[in-house]
Parts: sequence; structure tokens; C-alpha cells
Amino acid sequence: MQIPILISLHLVQAEPIHNREDPARNNNAPKGSYYDDGDPMEIVPGIHQVDSVNGNSYIVVRESLTVIDTGMPGSGRKILAYITDTLHRRPDEVGTIFLTHFHMDHTGGLAALKKAAPKANVAVHEAEAGYISGKTALPRYPGVKGMLLRIIEKFMGPKPIEPDFLLKDGDRVDSLLCVHLPGHTPGCIGLLDEGSKVFFSGDTLRSDGKSIMRGPALFTMDLGLECESIRRIAELDFDTLLAGHGVPHRPGASSKVREFADTIS
Repeated sequence: MQIPILISLHLVQAEPIHNREDPARNNNAPKGSYYDDGDPMEIVPGIHQVDSVNGNSYIVVRESLTVIDTGMPGSGRKILAYITDTLHRRPDEVGTIFLTHFHMDHTGGLAALKKAAPKANVAVHEAEAGYISGKTALPRYPGVKGMLLRIIEKFMGPKPIEPDFLLKDGDRVDSLLCVHLPGHTPGCIGLLDEGSKVFFSGDTLRSDGKSIMRGPALFTMDLGLECESIRRIAELDFDTLLAGHGVPHRPGASSKVREFADTIS
């Protein structure tokens, strides 16, 4: 089963982010930044995106490393290579691995990361923990795409792993504020880094660099709750939106989210 099938299910293209149009790109940016003409690396100081993992994965680089989402199965080796070859850090410096929700294009690299960094803590919202650990059966999505997803999960699904931290709304871990965003899944979360004014939205929002969009409706479990969660995001203050799919949205991302929130019902 080819990975692009799942990517088409998730309504995004399996395209490297440096090939997607980004109006904030600065062709005079220093080599090694997200906005140079080479491979994307640092989006804002201390926050990196790992390319080509078919579900965005981010690394917050400080005294320790914090990974946010782990891409599709097989992506763990790409994230580890980024840590060693680009960041010149060790895998055992990963302190926390956040999963914004249980879908396999966000949890697929988790097992490889935990193997390389066994002391890293896996942090998920408490409502998502059963799906990650395998103690709760995964929901069934309708239609042909849902059937294809079940087939992919059967042959490629990530290994269940017991989370270490069960998050609640308002918890802070590694300077990141957990914002509970139910709708796409029951325990979907966003993470706000107030110091850099960056918000990681998981799949509750997406961006093509110009427009803000909601996550894929087919794989959203409660569209009404998702609308409420989007309005919650609109109350936050951040400059850069980093979503589970798509490209960074900056500057003035929170004002764009407020404009979008006014259009949904």
C-alpha cells in the first residue's frame, strides 16, 4: 500500500514544503533558515520543521529537544536524522514527544523515536490516551476512504505505546501551553509557545500560507466541537501558525484565524 493513498485521504499533497508557495518566503534569508532557497529547516529561531514525513513534525530546540508529532510510519528515521545531521544533537536529548492526536500520520514515527530516546516522555491529552496505547478501539470512518484507511492501519498502523504524560487543558510542559481542541478527535490539542508567539494547531486548522482552513471534515469526529475549538484558538495571541498539514502561516496568524472563525458555523 503506497503512502500517497493516505495523503490523498487526508486531502493534502505529499509534497516537500520547500516546493509549496509561501508568501512569507524571503529569498535573501540566511542559509539554513526556512526561507532560504534550500531545504527548510528553522521556521522561527529554535523551532524546526522536518520535511517529507507526510504529516508535519516539528522540533523545538532549547536545552532539551521537544518533538511535536511524528509523521507517518517510517518517519522516525527522518526525524532522528534531522536531530543528528542537521541539529547536531543526540536523540537522547529529546525530553518530550507531544502527539496532537492519535491519527497515524501524526503517531507513525513514535516507536522509532522512543527506541532511540527511551527516556523521552510521550505527552497526549487524557482523552486520546486509550487510542495511543491501543486500549481503546480506533473509530471507524465512513465511505471508501474510511475503508482504505482501515486497510492501511491494519498493515502499516503504528505500534501502540503507553503515554507518560496525560495532559489537561492549561497544562504546561517544556514551556508549551496545552490547549484542548476537541472536534477533530476527542483529545486533539494545540500547543502555544508564548515566548516565540507560535501556535501548533494539529489538524484543527490548516494553511496554504495565504488562507486558513479547517481540518479535513471526513476525518473529523465532531464538526460542531471543532468549530468551538477554532473559536477558542481565535482568542489566543500568536504570530505564526504551524499546523499538522500545510505550510507555516505568518505574520499576524492569530488575526487571520479570527477572520476565519467569523465565517464558520
